Amino acid sequence: MIKKGKPLFREGEKVEGIFFLYSGAVKIHAPWTDGREMIYRFARGGEIVGHRGLGGSAIYPISATALEDTTVCFIPNDFLETSLKANPSLTYTLMHFYATELQRAEKRMREMTHMEVKGRIANALLDIEEIFGRTADGTIAMTMTRQDIAAYAGTTYETVFKLFTEWTAAGTIVTSGKDIRIAQPERLKGLAGR
Repeated sequence: MIKKGKPLFREGEKVEGIFFLYSGAVKIHAPWTDGREMIYRFARGGEIVGHRGLGGSAIYPISATALEDTTVCFIPNDFLETSLKANPSLTYTLMHFYATELQRAEKRMREMTHMEVKGRIANALLDIEEIFGRTADGTIAMTMTRQDIAAYAGTTYETVFKLFTEWTAAGTIVTSGKDIRIAQPERLKGLAGR
C-alpha cells in the first residue's frame, strides 16, 4: 500500500521493475520551469507505471506519486522479461499498452504546443473527468488540487484560479473546495476543440 502523497519511485532512481496498480491513482510527473512540476499523465487501478524506465536508460526519467492510497504489485525486471519471452499474449498486450500510451503522449504534445491556455485547462478538466469518472452528484470522482490541474495543463496556479472564477460565475463549472463538477461540458469541449 502506497499512502497518499508518497512516491512509488522518483526521477533518477534505478529502474528495478514496473508497477501494476490494483487500486488507487497516481500522477506521473517531472520537474518543470521555476521549480514547478509538469504532470504527464494520471494512472489508476488496472494500469501500469514505471515502464518509461525500461528502455535504454537504467534510471527513471520521471516520478510517480500516489494521489490517494494506492495498492500496487511490483514486477521485477527479470521476472517481467522471462514472462514476456514465455507468453506472447502478454507481450502483445504490453505492446498494445505502449502504442496507446504513445498515441496519448503525442496528442498531449500537440495540445501543449498549439492550444491556448483556456483550451488546455478546459481539456485538462475533461481529461480528468474522463480518466476518473464522476460521483453520483456529477462531481469529478478524483479530488484534484488547482496546482495539479495547472501542472497537467502546463500553466500556473494563478491562471487556473482566474479561469475557475470566471467559469464558476458563468455557470460552466461548480466548485466546492477541491471538488469540481462540469455543469456545461459542451462549453469546455468548445474551448478544447473537441
